[in-house]
Amino acid sequence: MSEPLSLVLAGARGHGRWHMNNIRRLQDKGLVRLAGICELTPLTEDELDGLGAPEQSPDFGALLDSTGARIAVICTPIPTHTDLALTAARRGVHLLLEKPPAPSYAEYRRMADGVAEAGVACQIGFQSLGSHALPAIRELVAEGAIGELVGLGGAGAWVRDEAYFRRAPWAGKRRLNGADVIDGALTNPLAHAVATALALGGSTRAEDVTGIETELLHANDIESDDTSCVRITTAQGHPVTVAATLCAERADEPYVLVHGSRGRITFWYKQDRVLLQRADHGPEEYEYGRTDLLENLVDHLTTGAGLLVTPDGTGAFMQVVEAIRQAPDPAALPDTAWHRIPGENRRVVPGIDGLVAAAADTLSLYSELGAPWALPAQHLPKEVSAR
Repeated sequence: MSEPLSLVLAGARGHGRWHMNNIRRLQDKGLVRLAGICELTPLTEDELDGLGAPEQSPDFGALLDSTGARIAVICTPIPTHTDLALTAARRGVHLLLEKPPAPSYAEYRRMADGVAEAGVACQIGFQSLGSHALPAIRELVAEGAIGELVGLGGAGAWVRDEAYFRRAPWAGKRRLNGADVIDGALTNPLAHAVATALALGGSTRAEDVTGIETELLHANDIESDDTSCVRITTAQGHPVTVAATLCAERADEPYVLVHGSRGRITFWYKQDRVLLQRADHGPEEYEYGRTDLLENLVDHLTTGAGLLVTPDGTGAFMQVVEAIRQAPDPAALPDTAWHRIPGENRRVVPGIDGLVAAAADTLSLYSELGAPWALPAQHLPKEVSAR
């Protein structure tokens, strides 16, 4: 490649700062050139340190036109994803679209169909799916290292203070101004746990999901869920249970458990770290590298390398988002089920750390583990599972 690919970033603050740093890294390698930034308020010189002087505009389409960008990175509020993706696709601009790709299955389908019709490449920003641990784990399972695959569990016990839910107008919302948002623990901050568990079980496409049970609750004063679990029935016959909370007693690294008949594999997906435990062997631990998804998109456009996370490869995850969207609004935990940590301005659900781990370990829901505040699971409507 003789020249770097020109790029526009939509959404450069908040999580967008991570993308800024990554673009700076790839720009230093000569792979991309930041041509434009789409933000309501222009970035300062300090915020642009090391990135040159890209054109700035709040008008995404006009910015794509004036810069002639080849790639757009979209890291904007969830309800804007589909329209912005289609704005880029209609101009022949390739995409890295931040997760979750859309707030509903219908919006996801509109985005995926529009991108396919336009013939542009689209990478969905589940960074954990770029980990080299995934093919390594799949190979271990295929070789029978842990016997027959029984199921997969995901666990995410995170700590977020009350200000986290005020970071943006859409934070902690299920809907805003009549539009779906679905900013819950399983669909946004810990969405990687769901997507990674599905990927490791080979259940990534929409048709791989045959049923979903959800339990959605919140301790914080929000519309959406901050303490929830889901169990997904798959066409492959491997149940996937993921439990998540933003009200943990102590923050922990999220992980996925691959359960076999003669052992199990633990994958700490933010660390690319794997622990193999199997019959008649001592524990074995491995660390892996990771392919950056924007770099993979550049590689795809310049050398024809395969994309790691296509829209179709997130269809199963979007079935989960849709089930959560269609479920009754999350229930408020009773005041007796949580307390504030003095000086930290955050709400904690006592015992939730152990429940999250137990759910991943046993593939059970909170209600089945005897949580006194848990409600009966809600089941995925038939018309969704039939799609």
